[in-house]
Amino acid sequence: MSSLIDIALFTEVFVTLFVIMDPPGTIPVFLALTSRMDARQRARAARQAILVAFGVIVVFAIFGQQLLHYMGISLPALQASGGLLLLLVALELLTGKAEEPEPAKGGSVNVALVPLGTPLLAGPGVIVATMVFVQQRVASGESIVAHWVAIALAIVLVHVCTWLAMRFAGVIQRVLRESGVTLVTRIAGLLLAAIAVQMIATAVTEFVRTA
Repeated sequence: MSSLIDIALFTEVFVTLFVIMDPPGTIPVFLALTSRMDARQRARAARQAILVAFGVIVVFAIFGQQLLHYMGISLPALQASGGLLLLLVALELLTGKAEEPEPAKGGSVNVALVPLGTPLLAGPGVIVATMVFVQQRVASGESIVAHWVAIALAIVLVHVCTWLAMRFAGVIQRVLRESGVTLVTRIAGLLLAAIAVQMIATAVTEFVRTA
């Protein structure tokens, strides 16, 4: 088994990405952003969000360093932009703007792409962490099949865990009811605002350090 997968590396990547993506923590945000959807639309949004997040992470894992270098974008810039986008979403949740009526079909697609797929799931933290793991393997010169299998399997399993958390979030919604979802929406907005500010602060600190 160890010849097919690096268990230590798999554990490191899985735990790191799981903590950053935080599948349990996505439940209140997912409920808040999909509160107007029925069960089918919510399941579709969860599936689309996971596919978008997985695609973004895989692309950045393979081509991320070259893409950022080609476009002249630094990792702190990527982190700051993700933080600003999350902050806008947090403000919508806190003010109730996200709860205003809108076409269900269009809303579900938009929510799945932004902000669920990215930057909430495939955010700067996950992208940077994945790129670091890949770059470490390349830079060390010890890149073998077992390493790539470990990284790939960890990424897939974290996304499966996150999908399961969102897929069965409807059960929680039935328990909370409308008033409970509204409360969760406000709490989610506050938490998202804090996460966004931390992202921006970290990016600014890195800018200053490298200036």
